Amino acid sequence: MSEICPHTGSSDRSSISQVEKFHIILNMEKEEEKFVNKAEEDEMEIYGYGLCRWKLVLVTVGVICSGGLLLLLLYWMPQWRVKATCKRTTLKDCEVVLLRTTDEFKIWFCAKVCSMRSLGANPLQNPKVSNGHAVPFYESAAEENKNYLKKYLPIRYFTHHSVRYFWNDSDQNFDVVRDLGEPTSCSSIHNEHSTGLTKRMRDYRKTFYGVNEIVVKVPSNFKLLIKEVLNPFYIFQLFSVILWITDEYHYYALAIVIMSVISIVSSLYTIRKQYVMLHDMVAAHSIVRVSVCRGNKEIEEVLSTDLVPGDIMLIPSNGTIMPCDAVLLSGTCIVNESMLTGESVPVTKVNLPNPSEYPKAMGDEIYSPEMHKRHTLFCGTNVIQTRFYTGELVKALVVRTGFSTAKGQLVRSILYPKPTDFKLYRDASLFLLSLVVVAGIGFLYTVVNSILNEVPARTIIIESLDIITITVPPALPAAMTAGIVYAQRRLKKIGIFCISPQRINICGQLNLVCFDKTGTLTEDGLDLWGIQQVENARFLLPEEKACSESLLKSEFVACMATCHSLTKIEGVLSGDPLDLKMFEAIGWILEEATEEETALHNHITPTVVRPSKQLFAESKQATNQEMELFELSTGYEIGIVRQFPFSSVLQRMCVIGRVLGEKRMDAYMKGAPEVIASLCKQETVPVDFERVLEEYTKQGFRVIALAHRKLESKLTWHKVQTINRDAIESNMDFMGLIIMQNKLKQETPAVLEDLRKANIRTVMVTGDNMLTAISVARDCGMILPQEKVIIAEALPPKDGQAARINWHYADTLAKCTSSSPAINSEDIPVKLVHESQSLENLQSKHHFAMNGKSFAVILEHFQDLVPKLVLDGTVFARMAPDQKTQLVEALQNVDYYVGMCGDGANDCGALKRAHGGISLSELEASVASPFTSKTPSISCVPKLIREGRAALITSFCVFKFMALYSIIQYISVALLYSILSNLGDFQFLFIDLAIILVVVFTMSLNRSWKELVAQRPPSGLISGPLLCSVLSQIIICLAFQTFGFFWVKQQSWYEPWTTESDACNVLDATNTSSAHDGNETLHDEHYIKNYENTTLFFISSFQYLIVAIVFSKGKPFRQPCYKNFWFVISVIVLYVFIFFIMLHPVESIDTLLELVCVPYEWRVRILIIVILNVMVSVLTENVLLDMILWKVVFNRDKQGEYRLTIPQPPQEAVDRCGVCFLSSLFGCREKTPKAKYMHLAQELLVDPEWPPKPQTTTEAKVPSQENGSYQIIAVT
Repeated sequence: MSEICPHTGSSDRSSISQVEKFHIILNMEKEEEKFVNKAEEDEMEIYGYGLCRWKLVLVTVGVICSGGLLLLLLYWMPQWRVKATCKRTTLKDCEVVLLRTTDEFKIWFCAKVCSMRSLGANPLQNPKVSNGHAVPFYESAAEENKNYLKKYLPIRYFTHHSVRYFWNDSDQNFDVVRDLGEPTSCSSIHNEHSTGLTKRMRDYRKTFYGVNEIVVKVPSNFKLLIKEVLNPFYIFQLFSVILWITDEYHYYALAIVIMSVISIVSSLYTIRKQYVMLHDMVAAHSIVRVSVCRGNKEIEEVLSTDLVPGDIMLIPSNGTIMPCDAVLLSGTCIVNESMLTGESVPVTKVNLPNPSEYPKAMGDEIYSPEMHKRHTLFCGTNVIQTRFYTGELVKALVVRTGFSTAKGQLVRSILYPKPTDFKLYRDASLFLLSLVVVAGIGFLYTVVNSILNEVPARTIIIESLDIITITVPPALPAAMTAGIVYAQRRLKKIGIFCISPQRINICGQLNLVCFDKTGTLTEDGLDLWGIQQVENARFLLPEEKACSESLLKSEFVACMATCHSLTKIEGVLSGDPLDLKMFEAIGWILEEATEEETALHNHITPTVVRPSKQLFAESKQATNQEMELFELSTGYEIGIVRQFPFSSVLQRMCVIGRVLGEKRMDAYMKGAPEVIASLCKQETVPVDFERVLEEYTKQGFRVIALAHRKLESKLTWHKVQTINRDAIESNMDFMGLIIMQNKLKQETPAVLEDLRKANIRTVMVTGDNMLTAISVARDCGMILPQEKVIIAEALPPKDGQAARINWHYADTLAKCTSSSPAINSEDIPVKLVHESQSLENLQSKHHFAMNGKSFAVILEHFQDLVPKLVLDGTVFARMAPDQKTQLVEALQNVDYYVGMCGDGANDCGALKRAHGGISLSELEASVASPFTSKTPSISCVPKLIREGRAALITSFCVFKFMALYSIIQYISVALLYSILSNLGDFQFLFIDLAIILVVVFTMSLNRSWKELVAQRPPSGLISGPLLCSVLSQIIICLAFQTFGFFWVKQQSWYEPWTTESDACNVLDATNTSSAHDGNETLHDEHYIKNYENTTLFFISSFQYLIVAIVFSKGKPFRQPCYKNFWFVISVIVLYVFIFFIMLHPVESIDTLLELVCVPYEWRVRILIIVILNVMVSVLTENVLLDMILWKVVFNRDKQGEYRLTIPQPPQEAVDRCGVCFLSSLFGCREKTPKAKYMHLAQELLVDPEWPPKPQTTTEAKVPSQENGSYQIIAVT
């Protein structure tokens, strides 16, 4: 840049420099738009800021001048706080970071950037100094301090939600320190990380990873109190109390203070109790003593808090509670993972194979705790027992510690939950804002009216602010919570436990429920129906029992005896229920080596299975070959040498065994028939395999295939321990099928029919065979007999061919309909555009079915088809756990409110992701699901939805009532302000305590309706029916209060009230000329006592009770209000009391409430006003709104929805005219459905190419670079 003379062009230089600065700031802002946790669920934008002293000074002055209000505002708004006190800078130089979530909530957080000193910047590498050479670890601390103290590097980091983010120079951004589970290959785990860490390296890593502890700090009562008191709601209450004390409303202010203190104390108690419960749950067994291997092969005992990723932990033989996530390097463990999954069946964990030992046999892959669950011990799980051989210890490599572990992430999700996105809560905020607007109008009205009447400035300020406190009800949050609390208690009574109460309301909106099959729709246990062997590639006749004499030494029974994951825990056989049933069916015995035997033998001591003596006894009676059978009983046993555990991805398991005395080993495999057949020699698979399999699966049987292979004699024991399973699981001989019967639970068809009648879609998501799933779906009524099932078989791209979907129709199963439940055809829900099309649509209703592989291909290559397929997709088979979660997300993307019901084992992700996840685990409370049913029955689903609907309607009722309460009081005060009067202290007290609080907390006690109905409650407050209801009641209340206010002035006895007025004893008010003089007469300071006040007090008191009754609706979502005992008693008592003091005044009560005496005839007229008010309010709500607007206009048939067909009455033509008129009047005749799935269904109804024709193919072409969309072409 050229130099500029300092004496010329100063103004130009100044303007240029300002422009340059502006551009620099703009460029910096563009460059600094960075993210942390990129492409993850908790992705956040990050911005850097540095402290600015002059801004701090200005903010300090502002805080002082505003009396601390500015400080409160900055406390509530972290983004304002940072921007008000700091200046924007680069992330590299920042002192504070500002974070904003990238989800729909856009929540702001701020964090202070801290600094520490370390020898290096990467904990997984040896530390390096600036010249790039590794820093040696000295044994002498003094020597190290002397030579290398100056070479420590400053490391910058910040902490957010219990996770540390460190500065990464290469990315110029903050990032989480990666653990060993992220970038590490399986071979490097064995070759580079299996020796353990030195103490110095452990200390170095600990500076980054911190203490291995999941800390749930229980805040002190003082901290909780400050946090609770600084809530905007309580600040508003504090402001209101100060205002009321200033206005001399001492009793009312005191009552509000007492209520607030009770509310704060109960809230603190509840919050602290939750913290303590979580702390106790996490702290249990969180700190234990463990043995670790150091780099020099020495074994050291340390506290689990000192563990870091890279440590080698020794698992004790008697088991332990895992303090971290670790991958098994040697040995076997039996683990109870119920804390994480809710599944109480123990699972077997085996050591991670080492690909480098047999590079040709198995390929290397990146280790992932999620992908390699069978080899990973998760934090918090209970290792029941271990098995080791030849004195070798059971070792595990620590891969994740602290909050990075599976348990830590679970605790973080509880400590820092995502806000609940529900339309009700968004609308509630908008409604409060509208009340604030109303309050603003009242504020201006009060100021103008007071100025015109020359009211003192102090009074103007107090009264204008007072009307704001009247309009926004302070008790609203507590009132809204009451219904949810009552619903939670009712759910607990019926055995449904809830850890997320806010989700109860959302459950009231569920319109689709996904069900797991096994253990959810069907019985958990499987019964062996029979077996069908294969000989010479032909199926033999089915056999009922597998323990016959002819099968005793067969390879078929040997496979059933060995191919399982059963183990003995304290002498009791334990494992997968299917394996248990299969093993019990053959009557064999399993024997495991003791710890002493496994430790002493030089070779691996296998698990041994053998027939029981009873089997031989029965066989002896049948054959009379005594000596031969005796020799057999003492010698025939099979040792299980190697086990390849069942994988849901591979859909099979395999074992290697050896019959005692045999030289060659055998491989046995079982799994999904399609998978097993593909791994067998084709000449051993029967030609009619697919037909036989289809026959069984169509009848709802669970079919498992078996295969066998004689291994080469060159395979030794040690080679078998390291061989890749792919080398074993090939060229097998197909042996036959095991047919298991999985019966429907007794209540399943009835529950699904109830859901269908309530217009709630049901979807099956299972890991079972697709045809079996379709059969079960038909049997339980999920798919009706006359409805078609279209199977979508998607194939990935291969050999240059694009991905494609083959469409074909499943058998209609006419021959099996006899087993289907009896379903009344009149109750069948159909999809309608017009009533005349009902029969046609009834016959053409279709369902899609697909397996997990097809679903994955469709998600990747046919994204445009996903919404169409999930719209009518009913059966999703062979679904992996993560695919279940993806399906729930796909359904939510088209605006379904999704419920998920599963057994808590493979459904954890889907249960968490769904709007309402309910686990059928036997555990009382499952951390994997918002709801847990104590009884393993899907009957809990309609119960939960009914309670959700009742809680949702209760929330609407309470909100409407609280809004009307504030508006009614607002109208009373605004009318009284016009004559410079107000309500009295005890009048406010009586209304708010005796009427409002009693009514609010009793009207929420209505129980749910006894059955589900097709009609769904609205999801938000900003809806036509609710707004019409509220606005109509506001108008009615305004009209009657205004009428009473002006009518009292028209009475012959009326005069502006003074202390000498006695209207009760004046029959004919003749002295009307003294009206002006009466204003000059001394009266009470606030002019509370007057005829207008007394009139409005009685009318408004009745109006609170009127709207409470009008809004307390029962059917179809709640029990009628007359069945709510406490509500009925409360309303009756209040009505009687107010009637009594109005018609028969009591002097002491009148004095307390500051009421004046009015003639009896006027009291009767007030009663007439009240009766008319009751009639108009009830007729408007129950007749005009419910019978006309709700049913005719707002509850029109929505295209794309399912509804019950109802016969049309003869008056249909006349009714249709009324519908057309009212619809056009309200401008909603051609209204497009808001939900995406409804809009999509509306489009598909007129799409001639949907659903796809049978025997057609849909092909996906490579996406164009311009828009990335896939072109879909149909090929017949």
